[in-house]
Amino acid sequence: MTALFQNYARRPVHLVKGQGTTVTDVNGKNYLDFISGIAVVSLGHAHPAIVKAIQTQSEQLWHVSNLFESPEQEQLASTLVENSPFDHALFCNSGAEANEAAIKLARKHTQKNVIITFEQSFHGRTFATMSATGQEKVRQGFGPLLEAFRIIPYNDKEQLEAAAGDDVAAIMLEVIQGEGGVNQIDSEFAQLITKICEEKGILLIIDEVQTGIGRTGSRYAFEQTNLKPDIMTLAKGLGGGFPIGAMLGTSALYDTFGPGTHGTTFGGNPLAVAVAQTVLDHVFQEEFLQEVNDKSDYLVEKLQAALPQDQFQVRGSGLLLGIECKEDVQPFIQQAEEAGLLVVQAGPKVIRLLPPLTVTTSEIDEAISILAPILLTEKTVSI
Repeated sequence: MTALFQNYARRPVHLVKGQGTTVTDVNGKNYLDFISGIAVVSLGHAHPAIVKAIQTQSEQLWHVSNLFESPEQEQLASTLVENSPFDHALFCNSGAEANEAAIKLARKHTQKNVIITFEQSFHGRTFATMSATGQEKVRQGFGPLLEAFRIIPYNDKEQLEAAAGDDVAAIMLEVIQGEGGVNQIDSEFAQLITKICEEKGILLIIDEVQTGIGRTGSRYAFEQTNLKPDIMTLAKGLGGGFPIGAMLGTSALYDTFGPGTHGTTFGGNPLAVAVAQTVLDHVFQEEFLQEVNDKSDYLVEKLQAALPQDQFQVRGSGLLLGIECKEDVQPFIQQAEEAGLLVVQAGPKVIRLLPPLTVTTSEIDEAISILAPILLTEKTVSI
């Protein structure tokens, strides 16, 4: 009998070490990690710059209350706003916390309660973010949820126009729904969102928890659209493996979050801030982002060459890619793990590929050499 609650369907692999894209289990077996902690380990495992940042900061200050000034937080916030259309940042510990802050900020600023979200979205597992999430499996069994979320089909222009009434405070979305199947926003749908928000004074919250910090080949996924967010949320790749979240907002929202309106004990602690600043110093370089796009093109080209396109659809952006199959992918994921490749689902029929942004082309070749034969089994080809 384990002392842990069994709320995770854990795989029977005990990983003990990581370096770059390779992780090693307790038995000494190596795996290519194309999960990256679910889009978290953006610079790979044990990146020397991150190791150094943690070591240096750990010898100075681990934690100090947010009651005191923090020049390090100011620096990190400045880096984020200088590389975005936002003006202010709030730091927390996770994507769910960042989304909670965004929901509170939007409702308090507009004095309206309804927030439009979308089917197959994922925004977190707190009561508010679970209520915002458009996946029934996440919501089941917890009794009445918050009623102020209006969940509609993704990319459905007609339903969006019908839902966007005078009671709507914000529209909240992921540009690419990672957990929901690697579903991308349509350009016409994005244009309609922009139009509705501008005409009706509705705030736009973009959840970049999984897609942000270079994951999709740009600093943020919304930069590849015409969307104009008022609020953006970050986590995962921002810390490169160390827990941190952030909410960014425009200057128009600044006065809404005054002293006492929102808070966090551990958010923006010195260790997390030091790591996040190190990640941004690497990822926000134009050369680094270009390399992500080049590796993405290479990976997509190799996948499309290896897999029949009438049976497999490759979609996504940057190094957030999905392979849609015609059947349940869990057996394929298990076989890949046994062969030394770690991948993860995005819904029952989509394999999600999330390698570190530092993955090499030779590691991509090795991953495809493992995965493609597994997918091209006799059972799959006969469909």
